[in-house]
Amino acid sequence: MFKNKFWLSLALTLPTLVWGHMLQNALGYTAPVFPGARWIPAIFGTAVFAYGGWPFLRGARQEIADRVPAMMTLIALAISVAFAFSAAVVLGFPAMPLWEELASLVTIMLLGHWLEMRSVSQAQGALGELAKLLPSSATRVHGAGTDERLEEVPVAALHDGDIVLVRPGANVPADGVVRAGRSAVNEALITGESAPVEKAEGATVIAGAINGAGSLRVEVTGTGDHTALAGIMRLVAQAQASRSGAQMLADRAAFWLTWIAIGAGAVTFVAWLASGATMATAVERLVTVLVISCPHALGLAVPLVLAISTTLGAQSGLLVRDRRGLEEARNLTTVVFDKTGTLTLGQHRVVSMKTAVGLGEDEALRLAAAVERDAEHPVARAIVTSAAERKLEVPAATNFESIPGRGVRAVVNGRQLEGGGPNLLASLGISPTAELQTYTETVMAAGQGVIYLVESGRTIAAFAVADAVRPESAEAVKQLHAAGIEVVMMTGDAQTVADAVARELGIDTVLAQVLPEQKAANIERLQKQGKRVAMVGDGVNDAPALVSADVGIAIGAGTDVAVEAGDVVLVRSDPRDVPRIVSLSRATYRKMVQNLWWAAGYNIVAIPLAAGVLAPWGIVLTPAIGAVLMSFSTIIVALNAQLLRRVRL
Repeated sequence: MFKNKFWLSLALTLPTLVWGHMLQNALGYTAPVFPGARWIPAIFGTAVFAYGGWPFLRGARQEIADRVPAMMTLIALAISVAFAFSAAVVLGFPAMPLWEELASLVTIMLLGHWLEMRSVSQAQGALGELAKLLPSSATRVHGAGTDERLEEVPVAALHDGDIVLVRPGANVPADGVVRAGRSAVNEALITGESAPVEKAEGATVIAGAINGAGSLRVEVTGTGDHTALAGIMRLVAQAQASRSGAQMLADRAAFWLTWIAIGAGAVTFVAWLASGATMATAVERLVTVLVISCPHALGLAVPLVLAISTTLGAQSGLLVRDRRGLEEARNLTTVVFDKTGTLTLGQHRVVSMKTAVGLGEDEALRLAAAVERDAEHPVARAIVTSAAERKLEVPAATNFESIPGRGVRAVVNGRQLEGGGPNLLASLGISPTAELQTYTETVMAAGQGVIYLVESGRTIAAFAVADAVRPESAEAVKQLHAAGIEVVMMTGDAQTVADAVARELGIDTVLAQVLPEQKAANIERLQKQGKRVAMVGDGVNDAPALVSADVGIAIGAGTDVAVEAGDVVLVRSDPRDVPRIVSLSRATYRKMVQNLWWAAGYNIVAIPLAAGVLAPWGIVLTPAIGAVLMSFSTIIVALNAQLLRRVRL
């Protein structure tokens, strides 16, 4: 709207300038004379006022109705005074009209608003980019095998339970679970993870992700508003609609600046008349003060930075639900991590092993995984999964047998093997070697479980099984320490288990054996010590602690982004995103402070200059030049905010 009004107003302004007195006097030319030519400035100036000035008049009326006069009020007042004065001159008042100043002022203000809206639109463009990730249609699969039939349907027609074919290079149309096929899927624009993620049967996929070279058959589990992508878009929109403390401060400053500008304009008008200046000169000074002091830059300084930081975070997998949480993150002194599912995977893995002489670790794990593959116990799953993560080729096993309460046995490559815990060894009447016994005692002291691999009555390997620490956790703790932030781990696990994880990661303080209902109290206790605390948890059983903390960070949202407790939601289950939040918060604050100082400093200099304090030295600003300076100030603020995109998270 501002763009269209700008171009038409510019076309109407040019004749106003050509036939007006200002350019003719300045350039020493005479405009073409024909019947009615002298009315061109008045007619075209009035048209620009009515057409181009209408958005400002309407905005001023709304601000006055809301009792919060601001930039629209100042602009409307300036152009209304200029129009009324020029109209009075046309009707016979002895002075020089301001039609050229009025028309150029409105046109420049329209240009400034167009550029401002364009900047804000670009800042919020991540929502549009996210929306583009969803394809308009999908290939639904009916039947199976030779009876399989493919049907192209709109994405809106998909339902939970449908099977869809995702071809190579296509976008995934809905959240789902892979039922057949294997491929690498690019989830970068959703999770911020640049490396493609391998997907095979049983893996989850997110709507909007880009499939790689393979084809996938996916069972739909979420469509429309129930997809992760839709949840991300809701959270981004919610964050951009929320208000931060700095933004409210800027709004209050803009409100008071409006009254200061009106007061300065009135004083300027009276002072020029008292000094013997003509009415036209006094009105011109009044209009210039009102224009140049518009709190445009001040009103844009904070919202634009926050809009950019919110979308920048969304593109990196950091979803800001409440801007105040992002703003507060720069002041953090302590970050409290929940252990299970946050610093650890929340799933058991083989975290270490010890083998007999002559048996390599990979070979031992291959044999143990072969024996345990058909077992249902979570510990058996841990061994099988660990072998798969090492990309080991697990041989087939025969004569599998479960031994209730003790373990399992099977034949692998002709070798009779058994796997189980201490009860298995007791039932067989054997003991581990001295070396394996020492390893067992060390492992059990750390609160970890032990599984033995036995062959022919001899223990040939021992595996420590525990909730595995995430590979990224140590780097996250290191980065937080580098930022001067204390790291605390809070868990319901036993002290020995918690201490082992803390030692491995270099965590400062451990709060162990904490019940879920005690977590919030621990957060409040840290706050009473004068610490600014962030709580990092899974957003479900940690909800009270997330709410109590100065900043609540829900980690590992994955496809469930509708986490209501956290101020910030992390799409990925990566604790390294926590220091990235701190970095984004600090960079955002720096940009806000820079913009606020520029906007405030500009007005401190501009208002006296517009009032004419340098007039004795021949320096006098016209309303049009005032509009240019005001627009220039706004553009500087907008460009400075855009530099936030260069911050590396």
